[in-house]
This record gives sequence, structure tokens and C-alpha cells, in this order.
Amino acid sequence: MNLAICLLLARRFVEKSQIREVVEGYHGLSDAAFERTFERDKDELRGMGVPVETGSNSVLFPDDIGYRIRRKDFELPPISFTAEETAALGLAATVWESATQAEQAVSALAKLRAAGVDPDPERLAGLAPSIGAREPAFAEIWAATSERVTVRFSYKGQPRRVQPWAMAYRRGSWYLVALDVDKGERRTFKVSRIDSEVTRMGKPGSYHVPGEVEMDAVLAGLEPGPADAEAIVAIRDGRAADLRRRARPAAAEADAVPCGFSAFAVTYSRTGDFVGEVCAHGSDVIVLAPAGIRRSVIAQLKAVAGGRK
Repeated sequence: MNLAICLLLARRFVEKSQIREVVEGYHGLSDAAFERTFERDKDELRGMGVPVETGSNSVLFPDDIGYRIRRKDFELPPISFTAEETAALGLAATVWESATQAEQAVSALAKLRAAGVDPDPERLAGLAPSIGAREPAFAEIWAATSERVTVRFSYKGQPRRVQPWAMAYRRGSWYLVALDVDKGERRTFKVSRIDSEVTRMGKPGSYHVPGEVEMDAVLAGLEPGPADAEAIVAIRDGRAADLRRRARPAAAEADAVPCGFSAFAVTYSRTGDFVGEVCAHGSDVIVLAPAGIRRSVIAQLKAVAGGRK
């Protein structure tokens, strides 16, 4: 923060020696410690989207490098939202169930309200989607994807070095689309199958992600093929919108459907993925038939509950 303020207030490029003198936190550091701390702070600012510019104040001495943040590049123009956009922002803040993203959502709402926008998510609570992020590797993969940092991890027992491109939530599971550095090819990884710690390699912004059109095609490939099986499920009213969208109302015995639920027929192509998708909705979705799917869902939920004790 002190470095950002210093560079914002300067009208000219500020040389590193001057920064060391005026910025609180750099005083008393050794030369090596100052270099490490300054480079880290500068990279963090750029990683947050703050445009730290490098240049010289003199055409005669271009090697005298300094730094600055131009106010016109840093400040945002006034932002206004329509009623529909404000409602969408409020809903987006309610999506994350995980503590990892909940903090960012609360911070975003606070900033919007400070700017005079009131994205009250309670007004549309019945439409709020729900996304879980319970995979152990999720937080590190999410951060690496956002910051464009190469990472190393073990995937189904095999070491991988990848450049994360994008993450997608499909059918109750998170997927990572990335460049496999060793193979030189694009790969898709199911985040729940990463079975080691995620280790960063290199600095933020060290590679470029392919264009949006190509990424849309990659993410579309995560969708399952033609469905070849059907299950009857009871969905709590106002919940599991993603599952409800591809379902159709179904007949079921009245005593099999709890109060506040409705019966739907849902098609699926892969049993394991469907079981995981249902489990991700917890008590909001109950499998009525077939019995095999119902047993698999109950077994998986019991395993998860047992692991949390």
C-alpha cells in the first residue's frame, strides 16, 4: 500500500534509491532484503492490476530507471449499473459456499455499497445458485489460474507441470484446463483427482492464455455426450437450478416425495459423474430411482460425513 501511494503521488518516475528512502517498510533493510521485498511488492501490485510503469525522466540518461503509477491508468471511470445488473451482482455474491471465496464476495459487496450500489441478494434468494469448492487443491489452483502462475502437482499418481488456463464447474465437479508443460499439449484435469500439494513455479503473469473463442470450445468439450440413462429425483423447491434446467417433471408416488420437493426425471451419461453431481447438492436432491444410483449416492454421502468427523 505504501509503495502504491508513493508511486501514485509522484509526477515523475521515482528511482529505486528514492523509493527506499521514502517508503515505510523499506527502512533498515539490507541491500539484498530490499531488492527482494521491492520486487515482490511490485509484482503483487501488477498482479492486482495496478499498472506500475517503468521508465526514465531523462532522455540523456535512459539507464536511470524509475517507477510510477499514472493516475489516468489506475483510476476507474464512474460506474453505474442497471437494476438487472445490480441484481445479478447480488446473486453472484451468494454463489460461493466455500470459505475461500466467501471473503472475496463479502469484500466485493462492501465496495459496491460504498459506491452507492445496493446489490441486496436476499431479494432473489430463490434464484441463487450454489457452487461448492471442497476439493483440497481448489484454492491454490484457483489462485494460480487467476495470476497465471505455472504450478506442479501429482495427478492420479503422475507428476505434472502445467500452465493453468481456465477453471470450469461442470456436473458437480471442478475442472482445470491447462497446458501440460512437459507434453506441450492442452490437458483437462479434474481438480478432485489432484492428489498432492500444489507448488508454484515462477512469477505471476509468466505466460499467456489462448483467446476467448478457443477457450469456449475447450470448455464446451467438458459437457457429456448424449445421455443414455434416466433417474427420478426429488428436488427441493427453489434449489438445484442447474439440475432442474435439464430435467422434466415426472410422476412419483406421493409418499416418496417429501413436502417442499417436486419429482423430476433427469438423464445422464456417466454414472460416476451423476452421483457426484447429486451429492454436491446435499439434502436438496433425493434420488428416488433407480435403486443402484440411490445406493451409490447414500454411500458417497456417508463417506463424506465420516471423513469430516
